Amino acid sequence: MTRVLVVEDDPRLAKLLEGDLELEGYKVDVAKDGLEGLEKARRQKPDLILLDVMLPKMNGYDVCRAIRKDDAETPILFLTAKGQESEKVVGFSFGADDYVVKPFSGLELMARIKALLRRRQREAEKVAAVEFDGVRVDFKRMEATRGKKELGLTPKEFQILEYLVRHKGEVVTRQKLLEDVWGYDELPSTRTVDNQVLTLRQKLGGKDKDAHIVTVHGVGYKFVAL
Repeated sequence: MTRVLVVEDDPRLAKLLEGDLELEGYKVDVAKDGLEGLEKARRQKPDLILLDVMLPKMNGYDVCRAIRKDDAETPILFLTAKGQESEKVVGFSFGADDYVVKPFSGLELMARIKALLRRRQREAEKVAAVEFDGVRVDFKRMEATRGKKELGLTPKEFQILEYLVRHKGEVVTRQKLLEDVWGYDELPSTRTVDNQVLTLRQKLGGKDKDAHIVTVHGVGYKFVAL
């Protein structure tokens, strides 16, 4: 069961959040101040943290910064009454993943929580490295070589290749690539994907440049090199 930690000093809001999250099927833990929140985050290893900014004993920014020292992956969503752009920048600089300003819609909050959890799941499923046809790609280090030659892939090309490798043998639509790699729900043209894949193929090289990533006409692409 997905576990969510709520760090909120307003008992009424904390209780409301706990009830809403439990209705969505989450296991919920609540902390009433920053120090308790930090201790529970380290001990219980939640899947997501809802973190108020203005907390007694230790503010949310300091809690977030302390968590990020040894945990770079757990999604942290700030809850705050401060809506100024500068406050959001501070939160993101300390390692927050998202930011909701009070008063907020329960539907919006749940949508953001689900989006963060989906993103974390995708990150957990990512391929670390792959070798094929004389090419070695280390996705974590963002290094791609053929023999001793660096292939010079861009960050976006690494993302496209990793996604196709993760779904090897499956036909991945252009729209799916736009949604999951670019993060957009819509773009004016899928030519964005086609142009990136064309350049990626050229860099991967080999005797047959289309052998690694096959075009499925009218649909998308399929990685078949393994």
